[in-house]
Amino acid sequence: MADDPSDPASAPLLRTRSSSTLAASSPASSISDASPTPSQRRAAVALRTLAFVSAIIGALGAGSITVYSLYGHLFQSRLRYTQFQINGIASTMNVAMYIPVPLIGYMCDRFGPGLLSLMSAVLLGSGYTLAAILYRKGIQEAQHVAVGENTTFAPMLVAFVAIGIGTACLYLGSVTTCAKNFGKGRYRGLMLVAPIASFGLSGMVISQVASRLLYEVEPDGSKGDVNVFHFFVFLAVVLAIVGFVGAFTLRIVDEDELIDEAVEELERSGLLDSSEVFGRRPERSYGTVIEAGVSDNEDNDPDLLDPSKDDEVDKSWRLKKAWLLNAETRRYLADPTMWFFTLSFWLTIGPGESFINNLGTIIGTLTTPNIYSNPPTAATHVSIFATVSTVARLAVASLSDLLSPTPESRHVQAGDPYSPPVLRQRLEVSRVVLFVVSALIYSIGPLVLASGAVQEHADRFWIVSGLIGAGYGAVFSLTPIIITLIWGVENFGTNFGIIAVTPAIASVIWGTLYAAVYQAGTHNNSASFQGEVADDVFCYGKQCYAPTFWAMTVSIWIGICMILWAWKGKNGWSSRGIVI
Repeated sequence: MADDPSDPASAPLLRTRSSSTLAASSPASSISDASPTPSQRRAAVALRTLAFVSAIIGALGAGSITVYSLYGHLFQSRLRYTQFQINGIASTMNVAMYIPVPLIGYMCDRFGPGLLSLMSAVLLGSGYTLAAILYRKGIQEAQHVAVGENTTFAPMLVAFVAIGIGTACLYLGSVTTCAKNFGKGRYRGLMLVAPIASFGLSGMVISQVASRLLYEVEPDGSKGDVNVFHFFVFLAVVLAIVGFVGAFTLRIVDEDELIDEAVEELERSGLLDSSEVFGRRPERSYGTVIEAGVSDNEDNDPDLLDPSKDDEVDKSWRLKKAWLLNAETRRYLADPTMWFFTLSFWLTIGPGESFINNLGTIIGTLTTPNIYSNPPTAATHVSIFATVSTVARLAVASLSDLLSPTPESRHVQAGDPYSPPVLRQRLEVSRVVLFVVSALIYSIGPLVLASGAVQEHADRFWIVSGLIGAGYGAVFSLTPIIITLIWGVENFGTNFGIIAVTPAIASVIWGTLYAAVYQAGTHNNSASFQGEVADDVFCYGKQCYAPTFWAMTVSIWIGICMILWAWKGKNGWSSRGIVI
């Protein structure tokens, strides 16, 4: 009978026949699975675990890009690059890493993270190999050319473009894998942040490996700066291997169920038009095809054994997936609060990007050569920044899971501004509040540096590195968590990619501003430095950085105002009943 709800033919057009099994997943565990048998459940858990481990390793490898300050200053002293050229390389690398992220996220959502990992193996391996060759050539060339007149700079930009794009592929593939595989459960925020924290931790790990194993030997036998040529070769080999392995291990488990759940959820909430007709996706197990609710006659139907029928089903499902993801992308771009949130992220994250890229030269400005002969090393403060940032990422993700309200679904929130208030059983703190507190802590770092409190007191610089690292890490962790909670996980790569473009713009702006202030400061250096800055390459004193970091402080405060408006402003998340 057509009206019989048990009849599969009477199901909604956008719902699969297996939808009754989709709600069986237990939300109590991050790695729970809706597979119908214990063996299939164990297989799903094993695949998710393997993908998770691979994502962590991939994120650790991608984080190698954060140690630019470990060798950036050596481009100045060994290759005779100007500060503008050094910031040009850093800005180009960041632009290459962030600008293509929407396209990379689009590819990840449609074709899977394995393809991105393979692309990263090629790009990172070739990029760092080219950089190593150019660095060795540049050292020989620097002995015969004036400052800024070299032939290695332009091809070095090409090398770091490849490095930036490769890093984006590996990082986004790792984060998206965890976001989609662990979108359910109480601790989904922590599982999502795990690769993000690994990305931050990578800076500490790699900088210590470089400074302890890949160092130059001074004439007196002591350890010197990192051996940049050996370091680049090391990264080229390791990251090529990591990317190639990830091509086979990074995968989304039960993606068909994820898409089917999203279609059913959005249809029920009225966000999708159920007049659109899609082929129904049969429930797939590992190595078999099972369709719930079929009759014995259907089981004996020889057409079910026809490979062309299965191809038609797969094609129909792929069309449904593409339609769903495109519809969610349009809805995402049409949400005004997303643009306020994007502006907030841009204004807040930019100072941290510039700080980590210029950390080495900032340290060099804090002490004059004739007053303090043993300043702290860039490797030390890269490690401080990375360690504090990693701890902050994990801490804020844990607080988000434990203290903040969590929606029942892992898909787009429709919101209900007229829903009755829920009786709270425990203290709840909105993730926006966690974001604002993190950003305020973040802003204290550039404020302290701009005030001049660290000038001629380089031993206090850990305060700046620690505060900026903590705030930067926390903001970078909360941003993807907020995206998944409001706009769902099925289109996460595209959604996060759109917002992640903004640090590229911020990096260029802040890098250019810092370089201009630094370069202007070199002309104001006192002649009493006994010729050490006669070539106008190095700058010493507060005038080298203070204006830039005052502007950074104000930028972060404006960013705080933007996210507060997205939350509490007109048609904001709060007024729409969005659980955040």
